[in-house]
Order: sequence, then structure tokens, then C-alpha cells
Amino acid sequence: MVSTPYETVIGIEVHAQLKTVSKMFCSCPTSAADGQADEPNRRVCPICLGMPGTLPVINRRAVELVMLTGIALGCHIETDAVRFERKNYFYPDLPKGYQISQYALPLCSNGRLSVPVASEEADVSIGITRAHLEEDTARLQHGGRGYSLVDFNRAGVPLMEIVTEPDIRSPAQARAYGETLRDILRYIGASDGDMETGSMRIEGNVSLRPMGSTDFGTKVEVKNLNSFRSLEHAMEFEVARHADALERGEALVQETRGWDENAGRTIVQRSKEEANDYRYFPEPDLPPLRPSAEWVAQLRAGLPELPAARRARYVDELGLSAYDAQVLTADRELAAYFDAVVAAGIGPKAAANWVTGEFSRLLNQHAAEGLRASHVALQPAGLAELIAEVEAGRVSATNAKAVLATAFASGESPRAVIEREGLGQVSDAGFIGGEVSAVLQEFPDQVAEYRAGKQQIYGFLVGQVMKRTAGRADARLVNEELKRQLGE
Repeated sequence: MVSTPYETVIGIEVHAQLKTVSKMFCSCPTSAADGQADEPNRRVCPICLGMPGTLPVINRRAVELVMLTGIALGCHIETDAVRFERKNYFYPDLPKGYQISQYALPLCSNGRLSVPVASEEADVSIGITRAHLEEDTARLQHGGRGYSLVDFNRAGVPLMEIVTEPDIRSPAQARAYGETLRDILRYIGASDGDMETGSMRIEGNVSLRPMGSTDFGTKVEVKNLNSFRSLEHAMEFEVARHADALERGEALVQETRGWDENAGRTIVQRSKEEANDYRYFPEPDLPPLRPSAEWVAQLRAGLPELPAARRARYVDELGLSAYDAQVLTADRELAAYFDAVVAAGIGPKAAANWVTGEFSRLLNQHAAEGLRASHVALQPAGLAELIAEVEAGRVSATNAKAVLATAFASGESPRAVIEREGLGQVSDAGFIGGEVSAVLQEFPDQVAEYRAGKQQIYGFLVGQVMKRTAGRADARLVNEELKRQLGE
């Protein structure tokens, strides 16, 4: 039996909590105050609890963040009339029995995102169907004895839904799209984009069709994806499951499935709902929203440099490798730190080496504390000062790492640390010559082995000189003097 070649068709739905201070339709805070525990059902009011007689008020900042996202994705921003609608369904996490959302007239539509995929030579262009506003649901905590608890702190938090066209053709492309979108949301300040904490949730819709066909196959939606890795693996599993079923002549069912990370497979949750199942109708308590052209223009003018443009600038103008540009631009704050180091007079390549290397290593050590590059005690001018000391030969690269570790936490001037700790590099040729001579006298057997052709002994001798000088000797001068005294 000859296997039929199939084409994978994937569309992605992303829900991202917006970075606002208050909820979508009331003044309740979206997060607990700094230093306070987020106790269940404390950040609530009659509006977000869906009490009778309450009236919602639109959060202006949430509208701005969705429009800003739409601009970044090349969407059409609707300025005539944006209508909120009630999406009706009954579930314990929905206090009103409906969710205020947008359907017929979304805030943003018809966009496009160019996505780099590591396994493919050219970027993939993915259509954006819509980006719209809605309110988040409450959070259910399921007990093990047939009951569930409901925490309404999350109910009413501004939520943006971004839906793609079915333009994605592989699980790798799906993952790359999710990562690219997350980076954009972080760059423009729209969302934290943290899948681990639930501030960004992603769902994949996947189907297969015979290669060359224009008809869509039976679509399955996969939920419970808490990482981009899970998204890719879930899509891979579904592609294989669909292909196997089609080859066997089995009928596929349009349904919603969940991803079981431990088992590495999807499981059936429920039959897939259609739009008409939600009985959308206009929200009577909210008038149509009409963003002005001036408002949109103001947001467009304030759009920051996006990751793709920054990567291109780093490669084309600064001469960085595509890899260095990718690492730096993955985090807007890290990229801003790098830019500031370069602005302080350090060459782009040297700055990139230190920022993506030792600086990022120290930053990652504090990742659990939520430390970002913008909050490190050592300012970019301080790192630039340290790099300049290395380039001037006043401190060795090894000792510079120790200096950076100290200054990273304290914010102290690297020059002050070098002076206080006595870590400055020794460049006195006479002193270095004496230390080299002492090592050659101390290890005559190793010197004889080296001269007999055992080249690896050379590294041992260099190490002994550096050890005698506590790592402060200028490595270049050490090598020159050692070779001279060895008769080379």
C-alpha cells in the first residue's frame, strides 16, 4: 500500500493577558500589591463578579495595547465602529454566564507576520485574521474528590485574543510563530507573555489534507499547552495521529483535545463548538467603540523598534552574526543594555561577547528572582568601563570575570574593584621574565618532555606561570617570554 502524501494545516489562537493596572471593565487591580500574597477572591467587586445591576466601563489602556499589537502585526485598525458582544456559555469560571468579547467587528484584522524558522532558509509569512479584546475568566482549582474551587481574582482581567489564518505548515513553524509573537508582545509592553504563569495561553488547530488539495480536512483544537515545546510536540502527535487515521480510512471527528505532557499524547476533552453555539449578540451595556485616526497615528508613532528590525540593524549596521543578533533581541531589556554599552564607546562585537556571555550568565543565575537587565546594579557604562580595561591590557579576561561578578551585584566601578582587590594585569616584562625562568627551573622534567616533542606540556608551563602571578600576568607577554626562554 502506497502512503498518501499529506499537507499539514495549522492555525494558532493566542490569549494574552494585557499589562494594565486595572481590569477590563472595572477598577479592580489585575495583580496583588508588591510584597502581598494573592489570596483567592480578594481582587473582586460587583462588576467582575457579575452582580445584577452593575455596568461595565471600557479600560482605555487595554484598547491601546490591542491597537498597538495590531499595528505591530500590520493589521487594519478599525476606526468606524468596534462592537463588544456577549459570548454566551455556562461554566463555573464565568460569573455572568457570558463573556464580553468581540466577534463580528474586532478591533484589529487582516495582518501579517514574518516568522524566522530555524529549520528553513526563508521566513514564513503568516496571516493574522484578528486581534480583539475580551475579559478573562475566573480560575478553577479542581479537587480530587469530585469538587472544584473558583478564584475570581482573574475574572475580568483584560485579555487579547490573536487568531492566525491556517497558513502554518509544520509543527516547527507553529512553535516559531508563538515565540516570535511573544517577543513582539514583550517589546511593545502589551503582555508579559509568560506561558508558565498563564499570562499567555496558546492553542493549536490542526488538520491534514492530500497534497495539492485546497479543501480543508477535519480540524482538531489542542489545549493545555504550557510551553512552546509542548505546542510543537502536540502538533507533531496530532499530525501523526491524523495521517494514521486517514491511511486506515477512519473518520476524524472535529473536537477539542488536551495535551498530556507526561504521556506525550493528546486526549479527548469535548466536541468542538461552532461560533453559533455561543449565540453572540451585541453587548447592550457598552456603546460601539470608535478609535480616532489621530489616536491610531499617535500609537503608530510611538511603536518601538521591533525584534526583526533590531536583528536586521545589528547584522547590517553593527556587523554582528545572525546568532548574536538573535540572542540579544530575544529580550528587549538585554538588547537595550547592549545598545547602551556600544553607545559608551565599546565595539559591537566585544560588547556582544560580554553581554551574551558572562553578563547573561550572571543574569540567568538570578532568573528565579525575576531580575531583568534593566534592574542590574551595574549600569551599562560600568560594563563598558570593564571591557575597556580588558582591551587596554590593564586586567586579564579571567580576572575581569571576577570583577564583573562583584560589580554586577554592587554596582561599584569595575576600576575601583580592580584596584581594591589587586586584580590589575601585570605587564612588567622583567617581572614576567623572572617568573617564567623560575617555572622552567622548577619543572626541568616537563621542559625536557616539551623539547622532546610533547607539545601539550606547553599549556602546563603557561598555567604554572599564571599560577605564580595569581592570574595577573599579561598572557600575551607570558607566551612571548616562555617561547623565548625555550629557545623558540
